[in-house]
Amino acid sequence: MSVQKPSIPQGTRDFGPAVVARRNYIFGVIRRVFEKFGYAPLETPTLENLSVLTGKYGDEGDQLLFKVLNSGNFLKKQKGEVIKEEVTPADLLAGPRAVLPKVAEKGLRYDLTVPFARYVVMNRGTLVFPFKRYQIQPVWRADRPQRGRYREFYQCDADVVGTASLLCEAEIVLMMSEVLTKLGLTEHTIKINHRRVLGAFYQALGGEGTEVDLFTAIDKLDKIGREGVKKELAERGFSAEAIDKLFDLLNVAGSFEEKLERLLAAFVTAGVEPDTAGADGYKGLQDLQQVLSYLRGFGFEQWANLEFDVTLARGLSYYTGCIFEIKINNVNMGSVSGGGRYDNLTGAFGLPGVSGVGFSFGVDRLYDCLEELNLFPEAVNSTSRCLLANFDAESEVAVLPVLARLRAEGLAAELYPESGKLGRQFKYADGKGIPYVLLQGPEERAAGRFKLKTMATGQEQTLTLEEVLAVIRA
Repeated sequence: MSVQKPSIPQGTRDFGPAVVARRNYIFGVIRRVFEKFGYAPLETPTLENLSVLTGKYGDEGDQLLFKVLNSGNFLKKQKGEVIKEEVTPADLLAGPRAVLPKVAEKGLRYDLTVPFARYVVMNRGTLVFPFKRYQIQPVWRADRPQRGRYREFYQCDADVVGTASLLCEAEIVLMMSEVLTKLGLTEHTIKINHRRVLGAFYQALGGEGTEVDLFTAIDKLDKIGREGVKKELAERGFSAEAIDKLFDLLNVAGSFEEKLERLLAAFVTAGVEPDTAGADGYKGLQDLQQVLSYLRGFGFEQWANLEFDVTLARGLSYYTGCIFEIKINNVNMGSVSGGGRYDNLTGAFGLPGVSGVGFSFGVDRLYDCLEELNLFPEAVNSTSRCLLANFDAESEVAVLPVLARLRAEGLAAELYPESGKLGRQFKYADGKGIPYVLLQGPEERAAGRFKLKTMATGQEQTLTLEEVLAVIRA
């Protein structure tokens, strides 16, 4: 019998105890901030019907959906003849979009926002609006794996639906800022833009190409650069004159408020008048001004970390208002968070007129940033605070009540399961990152005392149990 070499699918990973502990630290920080702002937890299924997922992420997003083949019984029926019956020659000529529904009805969720919209529509009779929820679950994308980009990864979403108030956008900036500050990622930039501002750009170009083509190309500026975007726009039907006019608008500089003023003037110069179809652009600038006003009311101070980035497009097709993205400046990494306002998402499921806004943290990228910058607290790596040494069968029984007391006090503790050499037990504690080892040999037991060894320094103290508890708690 041959021995199979174990492996896992490309773009996925195992997480050992130390990594899981660090990830849980990130989850904990995010969860506490979300709940402080009034967001309630929610979970949705791993599998969604493809009818729910397709058409919500643009053409490129649809291509990255993981499709799940229909059940085994489907394939076994008539020894595969069902495929011949279900898929016609016309389907094959029409391409994969026609064939796919015949063999796959479900897919792995691509993000958490679309399933959330589906949930809202299905449960609208029982929800209190505005409805605020956060969701921390894995998502899947059939993308090319690379550093910071995986096929299976966690997202941490916070969304609110049922209100168009820009107070929500301002609070998203506050939540983003607080999470990053608590994680120690102070060198960051929260980028904000508005899809209606980008829509005004499109109007200024005279209606060449399509808005989707324009937004998709602009969204790639960080990846393929200015020349790459120019080339893609030209291939999508935009003239050289229109492309030059676009980059004149994208090059607007200055502070947040200076950019707002200069864009307003640039729209007038480009012939986008407030009383025309380009009025949406002016509405976008007004929305951004209102977000700034709310932030001032909150006493927001991290202005150096907030940028009005007119090149920010966010390629997903469902955004209609303010859009967000976060970059960590001192790490060579893509965005660690993104989101925006979506006025029409629930309309796709039969509930029109419900506005929503939300954002998501990419935990895997946050993890990579914290690891590269050595920002994980040392205590995160420890699963137990104290290891009780095991001298022999008699001491093992004697320290069981002590172990129970430590745990009753809420302190993570464990007893080494086998008696033997202390060196091996110290090595175990050191390997697991356990900061304290508690020893009670015959002499200490007779005196009602313990020796507490601090692993980081090697220092030993002779203490009562109450003193031991005080040291470990500290």
